[in-house]
Amino acid sequence: MRAGEKTHTHTHTKKKKKKLGQSCSTPTESREGRERRSPPTKVELEQNSQGLERSSLSICFCPPQHSSFALATMRSDFAVVLTAAFLLDSFWRNNGEPASTAPCRPGFSQSFYSVLISRDVLHGQGILKGATLASQTVKFDDCVGNQAVVFQSSDPVFGVRTDGSVYAREEGARLDEPVRFKLTASGPHTHAWEAVVQLSLTSSPSAQQNEDEVTEKGRKVTEQEEKKETAHAPPPVILFSGSGLNSTKGLRRQKRDWVIPPINVAENSRGPFPQMLVSIRSDQDQDISIRYSITGVGADQPPNEVFSIDPELGKMFVTKPLDREHRSSYHLRAHAVDMNGNQVENPIDLYIFVIDMNDNRPEFKNQVYNGSVDEGSRPGTYVMHLSAFDADDNTTANGMVRYRILSQTPHSPIPNMFTINSETGDIVTVAPGLDREKVSQYTIIVQATDMEGNLNFGLSNTATAIITVTDINDNPPMLTSRTFSGEVPENRVDLVVANLTVIDADQPHSPNWNAVYRIISGDPSGHFTIRTDPISNDGMVTVVKPVDFEMNRAFMLTVVVSNQAHLASGIQSSLQSTAGVTISVQDVNEPPYFPTNPKHIRFEEGVPAGTSLTTFSASDPDRLQMQQIIRYLKLSDPADWLSINGTNGQIITTAILDRESIYVKNNIYEATFLAIDNGSPEASGTGTLQISLIDINDNPPALVPRESQICERMNKNVNGVNITAADADTDPNAGPFVFELPNYPTSIRRNWTISRISGDYARLALRYQVYLKPGMYEVPIVVSDSGNPPLSNRSVIKVKVCPCDEHGDCTTLGAVVAAGLGTGAIISILICIIILLCMVLLFVVWIKRREKERQTKQLLIDPEDDVRDNILKYDEEGGGEEDQDYDLSQLQQPDSLDHIISKPPGVRRVDERPIIPESQYPIRPVVPHPGDIGDFIHEGLRAADNDPTAPPYDSLLVFDYEGSGSTAGSVSSLNSSSTGDQDYDYLNDWGPRFKKLADMYGGGADD
Repeated sequence: MRAGEKTHTHTHTKKKKKKLGQSCSTPTESREGRERRSPPTKVELEQNSQGLERSSLSICFCPPQHSSFALATMRSDFAVVLTAAFLLDSFWRNNGEPASTAPCRPGFSQSFYSVLISRDVLHGQGILKGATLASQTVKFDDCVGNQAVVFQSSDPVFGVRTDGSVYAREEGARLDEPVRFKLTASGPHTHAWEAVVQLSLTSSPSAQQNEDEVTEKGRKVTEQEEKKETAHAPPPVILFSGSGLNSTKGLRRQKRDWVIPPINVAENSRGPFPQMLVSIRSDQDQDISIRYSITGVGADQPPNEVFSIDPELGKMFVTKPLDREHRSSYHLRAHAVDMNGNQVENPIDLYIFVIDMNDNRPEFKNQVYNGSVDEGSRPGTYVMHLSAFDADDNTTANGMVRYRILSQTPHSPIPNMFTINSETGDIVTVAPGLDREKVSQYTIIVQATDMEGNLNFGLSNTATAIITVTDINDNPPMLTSRTFSGEVPENRVDLVVANLTVIDADQPHSPNWNAVYRIISGDPSGHFTIRTDPISNDGMVTVVKPVDFEMNRAFMLTVVVSNQAHLASGIQSSLQSTAGVTISVQDVNEPPYFPTNPKHIRFEEGVPAGTSLTTFSASDPDRLQMQQIIRYLKLSDPADWLSINGTNGQIITTAILDRESIYVKNNIYEATFLAIDNGSPEASGTGTLQISLIDINDNPPALVPRESQICERMNKNVNGVNITAADADTDPNAGPFVFELPNYPTSIRRNWTISRISGDYARLALRYQVYLKPGMYEVPIVVSDSGNPPLSNRSVIKVKVCPCDEHGDCTTLGAVVAAGLGTGAIISILICIIILLCMVLLFVVWIKRREKERQTKQLLIDPEDDVRDNILKYDEEGGGEEDQDYDLSQLQQPDSLDHIISKPPGVRRVDERPIIPESQYPIRPVVPHPGDIGDFIHEGLRAADNDPTAPPYDSLLVFDYEGSGSTAGSVSSLNSSSTGDQDYDYLNDWGPRFKKLADMYGGGADD
């Protein structure tokens, strides 16, 4: 059963003929009588909310004798009666007046919907997908037309359409048990609303009709009874369903669950605590002892112990104030068990909703908001948005925030330049007149108030909105004067000659303020330009091309100024944006200039000194002044071939011009001259004279190459020697060349011949069947060029005649012979080389022999020569043990060794001297010097094998005398305790470390 329902089932045996109304108690009956009889089903509703008048409505349902028939109609009647009770209560709240129409509040019409579904929607065993279960059951209104509102269900099987109808989202959905889910409504707004929907099946229509009839008859009696109990309404009672698990009264018809309305608890209650919320009972508590308990978040799950229940009486309490902002609802389950812990009732779900109280102020995300708006904006222009968050329930007035502007600073041009949307927080302009040049920034205090802006009951908070008026180009630049003037010296560039000042009221250093200057007339040749000063915004008239006083004495410029950005719409240019600029040209003493610079002239090389080449004169550009005198100087003359007349600029040679000089480049010789006037101050100009030198045949040719080699026989000298000539002159004074052999001496033409290959090349070769001894020969050759007249030169070429191999190349010996060495000299050189090789070979043999003698030297030598065991004497550093403050008595030989001899054989301490007879080592025979190191090694091995008592060679250490006076005494005083042959059997008792020595020296069969 659900909240407000209390049903007792009676066993009917003899009362079937009793009238239906007789089971209800009359108003005159006492409470005890009613309790002894079958009590009626009772629903008690109690409402307490912030000082409102407490009203209690108690409605009794008298169950008929046939409870199965009455239960079929009870559910629908309960809904009707509950609705009537709320309407009646609302009527009483208004003192009998109808309820006044309230303003629209967005959200669901109620927080909990109980939807009864007819069994007709079942097709077989399940509900078809998309089938409508109930039409327009859920009511929702967002007060803006429900546009784009979306319902989201927490149940994957059932959902709600936007028209409020409930439908099946999946195929084969079932309603064997009531289904409860959460429904969330959201849309384009920032708020979201929630409600709980419960679905359950109804009975057949006939049963429903009978149920209505029975309930109608019992309603009259119930209303009379509730009037008496209204003044003292007990807490709501929640009963478990009538089908107990441990019932012993026979088989009963299972009752359908009633919808339990959620339990509402106001947050921040002041108590006293614990505060009773509801009473939970089982209809079997009259037969057996019942223990009640609750589980869920807030009971036995964190946060624990928020709710508690009396296990015997079933009264549920809240133990502390609740905070809706921390948790808005709780879902608990109530259990009923007997004294043995057996469950006697099915658990019932309890939903506890925390009623919101206005305990949170609206909070702005920021305390200061920054926005901007263009100056000159029209009314209604959006500026910025402010938002405040209220932690209270936004579906109630507690969380509905409204905004308003408290103040505006400054109040120019009017105090209310802006307004704010009370619901959205958007700030817009409401009046024209925004001018950044007058007011660049506004400070607005915005207040956010909950309770829908009710200043009497709502909580408020404030924030600051700073609105910056942004600049637009609504002020054209204006020149401070209609005329400007300046002066410029002639022949100067990159010089500022005038400064134009401008005024612009727009934002400095912005495109709306930056000035752009243009010259629209008065400078067709482009002598001037206007640059903008980035700091002052002034215009700087600058000369970019030199001006000439003799050509233009003044310039009249027309200048217009504008901004980088275009003027705003509707703004016209000012007349003061145009001005005239007068530029006067100043005359200065200009330097003389050479009309032809550089000047080119042509002359043959070899002209004698004192020859006049040309007159290199300059002109004075200052024609309007008194004629000035110009004098000339030589500035650069690399070869010092020229001079200039200081008065008229005549160029005269001082030396012979030579085209082949290193100062001549590409047949051109350059010299620089200076022209200076007598102005104040003096001015000078330079001019360059370029002399193109024409070549003459003044250089004879020279033979190339000067050395070569050739084979001694003609048949090996097929190619001969190719020769050519080099001439410093150029064509036609150079090649082709003529190569000839001189007539004297006659042996030249007898042994050699020259044949022409081309105009510049010839071949020098031995005549046929001419044999020359190998050697160096000088062959004179006469070379003539093609000049007019031609020049000849007698040159000598050195030719090496040498024997050649089959390839025609000189052999090495032949090259040496050809170099001038005779046969005797060559033989002497070879003998010296052989002697040197023999000396090297002898030295190597001697080194090898010495190494061999060193290896065959005898190893066993006299002790005096053996350095391995000799004492190396170092510098004396002290008196030995006499200098040390040590107790050396411990090192002395004890007088008696009885305590050592008396010890049994075995392992001794390492610091004890073993008592053994002194070894007697045989004297080794002197081994003669062996000739081979191998013999010496074999001899030593044989001696060691035959004398097992002999220690290793390197264990014999001979110590030199180190001083006297030692308290330790002489080592020679230590006498052996035994005589005769040494016995090494005791080594077997010294452990495994001496096993090897025992095997080597111990007595036995192997010895």
